[in-house]
Amino acid sequence: MTVAVEKPEPAQQVADAVPDVKGPRRKITRPMMVGAILVVWLVLFAALRGKQTLTLAAADLTGLHRWFNDLNDSVGANRNSNPLFLYFFNEIRLVIDNLVTFVQDLISQPSGDRPVPQIGWLGVVGIAGFVSWAVGNWRVALLAMAGFAFFGLQGLWQESMDTLALTLSAVLVALLFAIPLGVWAGLSDRFNRIITPFLDFMQTMPTFVYLAPLTLIFLIGPASAVIATVIYAAPPAIRITAHGIRNVPETTVEAADSMGSTRWQSLLKVLLPMAKRTVVMGVNQTIMAALAMVTIAALIDAPGLGKTVMQALQSLDVGTAFNAGLAIVIMAIVLDRVTTASSTRAEQARNSSGRFLKWRRPLLGSGAVVAVVLIYLSHTYLWAAQYPGDGTTGSHIANAADSVTTWAQDNLSGVTNAFRDAITNGLLNPFQSLLTDSPWWLVGAALVGIGVVVGGWRSGVTTAVCVGLLVGTGVWSDAMTTLASTVVATVIVMLFGIAFGVWMGRSTMVDRLLRPTLDAAQVMPPFVYLVPFLALFGATRFTAIVAAVVYAVPVAIKITADGVRAVPETTVEAATAAGCNTWQIITKVQLPMARSALTLATNQGLIYVLSMVVVGGLVGAGALGYDVVAGFSQSDLYGKGLAAGLAIVLLGVMFDRITQAAARRTSA
Repeated sequence: MTVAVEKPEPAQQVADAVPDVKGPRRKITRPMMVGAILVVWLVLFAALRGKQTLTLAAADLTGLHRWFNDLNDSVGANRNSNPLFLYFFNEIRLVIDNLVTFVQDLISQPSGDRPVPQIGWLGVVGIAGFVSWAVGNWRVALLAMAGFAFFGLQGLWQESMDTLALTLSAVLVALLFAIPLGVWAGLSDRFNRIITPFLDFMQTMPTFVYLAPLTLIFLIGPASAVIATVIYAAPPAIRITAHGIRNVPETTVEAADSMGSTRWQSLLKVLLPMAKRTVVMGVNQTIMAALAMVTIAALIDAPGLGKTVMQALQSLDVGTAFNAGLAIVIMAIVLDRVTTASSTRAEQARNSSGRFLKWRRPLLGSGAVVAVVLIYLSHTYLWAAQYPGDGTTGSHIANAADSVTTWAQDNLSGVTNAFRDAITNGLLNPFQSLLTDSPWWLVGAALVGIGVVVGGWRSGVTTAVCVGLLVGTGVWSDAMTTLASTVVATVIVMLFGIAFGVWMGRSTMVDRLLRPTLDAAQVMPPFVYLVPFLALFGATRFTAIVAAVVYAVPVAIKITADGVRAVPETTVEAATAAGCNTWQIITKVQLPMARSALTLATNQGLIYVLSMVVVGGLVGAGALGYDVVAGFSQSDLYGKGLAAGLAIVLLGVMFDRITQAAARRTSA
């Protein structure tokens, strides 16, 4: 059957060929709306500059700050009479203090009438080697023994053991809660939905924000440091444990149920053994987070390497800071390798020969005997308890770092200063002026408008609430200064994140080369990043920005790389067949299809940058970071420091909600 197709008249052909006089209606996009908001902001800024900026001098206090000071004084006066403190908070503090003191008496501090700990350096090295061998392999054991011995060569044995004692105490307390909660979240969808918002909040808040309210309740010292570390370090273990439980095949659980296993038997005999590797990785992440946090907790008088780094940074002693920072890095590497090896040991044992398995237990038994002998010697003899030598290796390291610093300042100052001044004068200062010299209500309206456009009306409501509370904290101007540095650092993070993330996502070889470096960078505590940049750029805002960029870049690169790699190969092949070159494929195909990953990378990069705000306050960043640090060191500024910590939380919540909503929108 033939269907006749009516041929259009020539006049109709001409009408179809000529575009409509009115033209197609152009859609108003979100970038256009954000641009319009910025244009209006700039116009009003030019007319209203310097008015209603809510500027507050460094020594000035608001009514809220004074109320916080009075609250701190009241709590201190009633600490030993208020039943809530007498029978609850004080008891928690005493239990944790006793736990930390017990571990310190074992490995770091003089115990009782003894001038040395119960277990000296030789015994600690022996324990480290045996435990690493038992849970991992002999290579990890050698690494652990060499790393621990190096602490003594650096002249930092006691400081390192204090840090290890705090880390072990915090990890023990964290895992006592995290593993059961993770199992519960893995078994119950309802509980998982309930606990997820709390975990999000705990991970969103910058680490320093925990410190001020905890010192109000638990005083300055190890107890507050451990509790703050638990808050920061527990969420990864909970999430990863729940993930491991949920990933156990349902058929395996059903088979156990069909054989008459009870709920507890299924958990202990099936779920936990099959999720063992994932749970151990959760323990690994908790240890890494705890080590990072106990060094930061030096701000509240926590002993250890963090205090050495902090004091060196405050006096701009780069050599001492580098030596102590190197010890922190070595401890992080050792703990990371030991826990990582323990997660893969069972698989490696299955793949190894039976002859090795036959001799493993006798060899471990011999190793245990050697470790016990070393513990006895270190407990009994002073030469095995006190590390020999005077730490000349550490002095050489510090002197070398000082020499490199002097050379860099003498020979590279022209380049580094030019780079610093270009970013500061060309980007940071204008943006900071826009934020701090605009009327507060104009900045607030612009932020709310951007929140609505980018994240939706819920994000707009959250932004409005956060803006109102920021005004109430009395540190609006400092918050805007911090916001300027945070946004500039996040922009730089994303430039690096996109460039290297695309490179990694498109090349397997580049991924294999860069990923170990990125993993190592994420292991290092935040303090360590400040040391080399303090030598290059001096104590300035720019130093804090660069350190924050280096701290946040690894996570942005990895998320971007995963997003680019997730773009279907068929889509890329179709674009290639259509004649697209590499640049067109990246900009027209891969990046647009990875928008949700890019938004998530921006979210995480911003949160990581914000978490470095107070660290930057130690090296001249000023603003909220300085306020928090000053609040810990000066009692009359405690209230202002607490308000500054609250302001950091509000900034984090505001931008976290906006970027998360944008990520969900782009995914949809």
